Amino acid sequence: MGGMERPVRVLFVCLGNICRSPLAEGAFRKLLRERGLEDRFEVDSAGTGAWHAGEPMDPRARRVLEEEGAYFPHVARQMTREDALRFDHILVMDRENLLEVLRRFPEARGKARLLLDYLGGGEVPDPYYGDLQDCREVYWMVEAACRAFLDQHGPPVADGEGGA
Repeated sequence: MGGMERPVRVLFVCLGNICRSPLAEGAFRKLLRERGLEDRFEVDSAGTGAWHAGEPMDPRARRVLEEEGAYFPHVARQMTREDALRFDHILVMDRENLLEVLRRFPEARGKARLLLDYLGGGEVPDPYYGDLQDCREVYWMVEAACRAFLDQHGPPVADGEGGA
């Protein structure tokens, strides 16, 4: 036996990979840091579309991540078949993108689900046409869902440790 277990691989997916999925990735990375679990997970994000591939995240998303202490360097990219094969959990922001992931990547079946399923269901609204406050609200929503996901899929949190 011995050796370290392979990290749990988590991919967050939205349409363009500049707002919702980077907000979720940043929130999840922050939770991992707070719980000392960065070495136990591999985290990334992608979009179902290629419109913004190669671009930085939306400036409003960046500002919210900076305000929340969850900023990380990010360049938008489109989800690939390799992602569908490689990641253990593919957490998607809305039903339309979930259907697109499953249509394009049958390998994602059993791995892909809506992120908000961890909060009882629903879809993460797209703040792209909204304002900074819309991005903040999306961050708080995805952070709560990421916390619920981590509580279910991460190691148990000992008494006196973990979230607020």
